[in-house]
Amino acid sequence: MTTNTADSALVPFRIDVPQADLDDLHDRLARTRWPLPVPGRDDRTDFSRGIPLPYLRELAEYWRDGFDWRAQEVALNTHEQVTTVVDGQTFHVVHARSANPDATPLLLCHGWPGSFVEYQRLVPLLTDAFHVVVPSLPGFGYSTPLSGTGWEIARTTEAYAEIMTRLGHERFAVHGTDIGAGTTGRLAALYPQRVIGTHVGSDGRSLGMVGDQFPLPDGLTDDEVAQIEAVRAADASEHGYFEMQNHRPDTIGAALTDSPVGQLAWIAEKFQTWTNPARRTPDESVDRDQLLTNVSLYWFTRSGASSAQFYYEASHSGLDWLAASEVPSAWSVFDTHPLMAKVFNAWGAIDSWTEHAEGGHFPAMEEPELLAADLRAFFSGRS
Repeated sequence: MTTNTADSALVPFRIDVPQADLDDLHDRLARTRWPLPVPGRDDRTDFSRGIPLPYLRELAEYWRDGFDWRAQEVALNTHEQVTTVVDGQTFHVVHARSANPDATPLLLCHGWPGSFVEYQRLVPLLTDAFHVVVPSLPGFGYSTPLSGTGWEIARTTEAYAEIMTRLGHERFAVHGTDIGAGTTGRLAALYPQRVIGTHVGSDGRSLGMVGDQFPLPDGLTDDEVAQIEAVRAADASEHGYFEMQNHRPDTIGAALTDSPVGQLAWIAEKFQTWTNPARRTPDESVDRDQLLTNVSLYWFTRSGASSAQFYYEASHSGLDWLAASEVPSAWSVFDTHPLMAKVFNAWGAIDSWTEHAEGGHFPAMEEPELLAADLRAFFSGRS
């Protein structure tokens, strides 16, 4: 990747949302044009048709009257932040340096509908042993606006490697979930001399990708195949967002940018269906203020629309999610399924495999202590 030295500076950054934007959010929430209720759809925990209206109203009212963005803003500004331009695109980066001079640089890669906020509770658990770096994907949060089309996993991977160079981290460890798992794997494949090891956070729902992004291994029994097909069927019922963002990001982007309740519904639903199924509502799995901080970030930066573009670019790039590498690797699987290891580590290529009954798709938000312990265990002694 060629770099214009005039654009390679690391510019200090602090979050400071204009009061006018906060006032506009509160005004829009107060003037929400709600759907007419459907008789029989009054259970706030019934997500079978999407986010239920009673729960959405409850969450929106708290967002308007109880949520303190300024307090969250102070917390988000605790760690050093910079912006830097790579390949014409502005990237926002959290750089939480350790006081330990021998700390290992650790790159944390988020996905959708997360953001750098996803790692807010995890970072303090790691900084005694790691220099933690959390970049925002292009089109997400303060890595906006998009500089143009073409930002997908491969191009982002190269940008992340350049960001680590600019921060002074020649060798580093990587962790990622969701889209971040894709960038994690590609970093190891493209830069094996730089990557100490990779750690992927996954969950039992990943079986839904078998047969599409991941091959079905040989030797499965009929019952095991049936179990995978059941997960695939359940996963397919959750793919409305996926099809819209993969194929019509401009259309859904217009709605998400103009309606805060629309943006809230689009994200909050996934924090119910993708978190631990024992939890009935999103804020039983994830702290309500943390959930709304993430949604607020999407709203204030208008990244509901631009983050959807990443899906379009990734689905039309022709890249395979799998990237072979000899770099040491680990997976931590949350809300696991009995077949996860048999399917995803069928050939024993993953060096460390850990499973948890707790958590789900957002382990850094749901179970940060468990994830921190797994990261420490795997990367300890590696350099």
